[in-house]
Amino acid sequence: MSRRNRQVSSMEDVMSIGSRLWGAALALSLCLPVATHGAEVAKTKAPTPLSAYELYRIYGDKTWTWNTGGGRFFYDGRRFVAWSNDKGKPSFAEGRWVVDDLGQLCMRATWTNAEGAARASTCFGHRKIGNTIYQRRQPNGEWYVFRHASVRQGDEFQKLVPTDTVSAKASEVKQILLSQEVARKGG
Repeated sequence: MSRRNRQVSSMEDVMSIGSRLWGAALALSLCLPVATHGAEVAKTKAPTPLSAYELYRIYGDKTWTWNTGGGRFFYDGRRFVAWSNDKGKPSFAEGRWVVDDLGQLCMRATWTNAEGAARASTCFGHRKIGNTIYQRRQPNGEWYVFRHASVRQGDEFQKLVPTDTVSAKASEVKQILLSQEVARKGG
């Protein structure tokens, strides 16, 4: 093989290698965004429901204070007691609270006001991503941060307090409503 033919052959090899490298680089650049997107998805943790035990520890023997009243979650018998004075209409509730391993807390109680009594079940879902807990009213409420990983001012979680600020007020509202009913019935 002549020197000229060897040079041409070497140049063709170099060009062939260059073409293959360029093709590989192009293929890699096309795949790379997909691969990095997959890595981002893998980094983002899926929300997981809180266990019944976790919910029991969060709510047990705590009072959830509301703008118009509050609810008390007793450990003993999982009793739930609440009162509210929404729009000048006092009411109280007595019932139970239940939790499950699907991240759900339900307050099942009979609410009584001046018009009468009715059973109600109000449930909240709880999910966590890392140490941040999200909550929503079931079934269709919007998810919001219930407790940041480092608790912040304004977290709903901070409205759960150990002091029972509910029982005495609920009992007072109950006595007032019962006496009003007795008076209406002429007793």
